[in-house]
Amino acid sequence: MTPSWRKPAGMLAILLLILLWCVAIASLSGVVGRWHAAVQLLFYIVTGIIWIAPLKPLLRWMETGRWR
Repeated sequence: MTPSWRKPAGMLAILLLILLWCVAIASLSGVVGRWHAAVQLLFYIVTGIIWIAPLKPLLRWMETGRWR
């Protein structure tokens, strides 16, 4: 079997997704920093989990070449 170009492209897409998500969330730190500590904790837990949602179709595409 020859290696697929989708795996390296998918890995780069995942790294780009993580980078963009981190920059987006970190840019909100000034606003979030004024919230109560419990609300901050909830915000960071939720945003720490949400970024995983687009990974399932991306990983499927890397394996099969199809989005669905």
